[in-house]
Amino acid sequence: MHQKERSQSDKELIRQVNDIVKRSGSSFYLAMKLLGKEKRNAMFAIYAFCREIDDIADEPALLEEKKKNLKIWRDDIDNIYNGVEPRQEVAKALIAPVKAFHLPKEEFIALIDGMEMDIPDGMRAPTMTELQLYCRRVAGAVGLLSICVFGDYSETAQRFAVTLGEALQLTNILRDMQEDMDLGRLYMPQECLQKAGIEITDNTPLSYVLNNPDLKIARQALAEQAALRFTEADAALSSLNAKQMKPAVIMKCVYKKIFDMMEKRGWEILTPRPKPSKFYMLTTALRVCLFGK
Repeated sequence: MHQKERSQSDKELIRQVNDIVKRSGSSFYLAMKLLGKEKRNAMFAIYAFCREIDDIADEPALLEEKKKNLKIWRDDIDNIYNGVEPRQEVAKALIAPVKAFHLPKEEFIALIDGMEMDIPDGMRAPTMTELQLYCRRVAGAVGLLSICVFGDYSETAQRFAVTLGEALQLTNILRDMQEDMDLGRLYMPQECLQKAGIEITDNTPLSYVLNNPDLKIARQALAEQAALRFTEADAALSSLNAKQMKPAVIMKCVYKKIFDMMEKRGWEILTPRPKPSKFYMLTTALRVCLFGK
């Protein structure tokens, strides 16, 4: 391929992943826009990859079809690291970031492993250990890829990435509980349900859990775990260059706001999904850019 054609191809890949991130409507988009061009393109490519595999897990398709599509992604990740042209466009967009920021292959694989935990029949009251593994794969892996782009490979940065990832994922689980149950998924761990006196078997309708008046006790128990992870993330961040981590810090602030909104209204209330105002989002981004917190 000639240099001009390659340049046009690269621009098209960047445009495609940018569109995927923008269409997602995620608050991550604003945070990532604050990065320099190379880092921003890298984060967009990582996020687009996450969206692609997440859509595979969520799409109304047969289990074998989902496994097949995730296997294509496993093969493409192998291809990237083996110097072979991957099949998918989003995978091609990952080639440059992988080289530029030394992104660890095992974290991309961990993300795919996390999606596979979602696809058999939908996760249903896992143990706390299983839920922590799920969070490590689907959220911690994103954090560990992100800190490579931010330029900090230290153990403290890794601890920040993993603890913040779990805090964000647990907040998602608390926020999206009704929506997840509508999809046949119950991420609330057995230990929290048992604390609330809610017994669940393979045949228990999820509507029984959703409408149980003691569900608030289980949600409170899981919220305590999320609050602990936010505290641990803050402790790690205090030893880091917060401005270097600004997209992650913005997400921490936004998700802690969501968490606080749920806590304030009471854990017995599941809907509507709390959403910080655009004014809060913009002022938070500005504050983090200026002061790092």
